[in-house]
Amino acid sequence: MPQLSIALPAGYCSDDVFAFHGRDAQGVAEQVMPGRIRKGLMLGGVPVVLDVRLGSRAALCEVEADGALAPSALADLHDALLNILGLRIDPAPFLAFAEHDPLMAGITRRQRGLRIVQSATIFEALTWAIIGQQINLTFAIALRRTFIEQAGRRHSNGLWCYPEARQAAQLDPQQLTSRKFSRSKADTLLRLAQLADSGALPLARGDDIATVCAALLAVKGIGPWTVNYALLRGYGYADCSLHGDVAIRSALQRLLGEEVKPDMVRAEALLARYKPHRSMAAAHLWASLNPRAGD
Repeated sequence: MPQLSIALPAGYCSDDVFAFHGRDAQGVAEQVMPGRIRKGLMLGGVPVVLDVRLGSRAALCEVEADGALAPSALADLHDALLNILGLRIDPAPFLAFAEHDPLMAGITRRQRGLRIVQSATIFEALTWAIIGQQINLTFAIALRRTFIEQAGRRHSNGLWCYPEARQAAQLDPQQLTSRKFSRSKADTLLRLAQLADSGALPLARGDDIATVCAALLAVKGIGPWTVNYALLRGYGYADCSLHGDVAIRSALQRLLGEEVKPDMVRAEALLARYKPHRSMAAAHLWASLNPRAGD
């Protein structure tokens, strides 16, 4: 099986990476251990587990595939590894930009090692954004687990592999609605999967962002918040405006010392000052609501 190695930048902090991939305590498709992440995903119809071990200077990934991988798979695996390790967006430009910012300087100094961790694939990011619409994180994780078990495949080592559009498109809505999905959420998920599987909705990282946004917004059930969250978690776009996110507005309220959350219009204006680094601004605002130990 192939091995991949990726150099880690100086000062790389893995805490947020492990926290992101360890959100599901049941470890259905991800297993997090000290210095190690195991991630299951489907790749060209083949169940694959990435076994990633983090060293002081590099991450070494062993690829365990239940079948023959296409020649293009190595590039896809490298792409997924960059996402899993939060290496898509360089945090340094935003840190320099916000160093003397009256609103954000304090939290960015306390969170200097913070990185934006991406989902392994764009399809995973999009489906996670849809699953998480307007519900709390605990419930969203439970629904994600159901989606994986209904549409994914189990690797020979027991870990579930996150589905591709091809597998998800074959689901019947009742397979989800009978397990606590709302009908609208199930329909949106399957609509996205069917469009992606047919090629009517291309999901490629190099696509023009404006074109991507327009295509996603044309899908019934997908709105601006879902698009921006998917751009952040899937495409690694550095300038997503998450002004519609309730937690972002709560973090802004806390930093401003005000009694009520800013509305979406004001939140959008506040975030606009951090262009073209609004994705990192959002990450720091989220993290400020859950300070690390010792902060």
